[in-house]
Amino acid sequence: MKLIIGFGNPGNEYNFTRHNFGFLALDFYAKIKRLEWQKNPKFDAIYLKSGDNIFIKPQTFYNNIGKSVQAFSHFYKIPPEDCLILCDDFNLDFGTIRFREKGSAGGNNGLKSTISELGTNEFPRLRLGTGNEKLRNKIGDYDFVLSKFTPEEKEKLPEILREISEKLGELIS
Repeated sequence: MKLIIGFGNPGNEYNFTRHNFGFLALDFYAKIKRLEWQKNPKFDAIYLKSGDNIFIKPQTFYNNIGKSVQAFSHFYKIPPEDCLILCDDFNLDFGTIRFREKGSAGGNNGLKSTISELGTNEFPRLRLGTGNEKLRNKIGDYDFVLSKFTPEEKEKLPEILREISEKLGELIS
């Protein structure tokens, strides 16, 4: 069994923000696979099951996302190496998709929380590039991760989300 976690913040005001790229990717995957999300207040997440996979969108807000990851992984006895994280990364160019078997948080507060809660950094992650140096330098890191994608970026999202879905399918099969 695998646990696939999309990182993001709950609430409509965060839709199509850079920090919600993980949620967006899982929503796209669920849509093309015709899967339906369910609420699970016990674990503070929205989830769905498909075969031997559990997909979750934690509702704890980004900086505390590890609490939900830990609750699901503990309850279902899923080891960290079978937890796959999908998170944004502003250090990667927009549209870049990078897979890592393990690694540091690299400044990502959601990964810091998850590493803290799981007690290890040895879990795979799919880092989704949101980088836009010009905008980031103009508004700063905090406002950048909570900013919406630009119109030019939104135009490219369907193609990028298809790529992410294909990669996700390969990783969980």
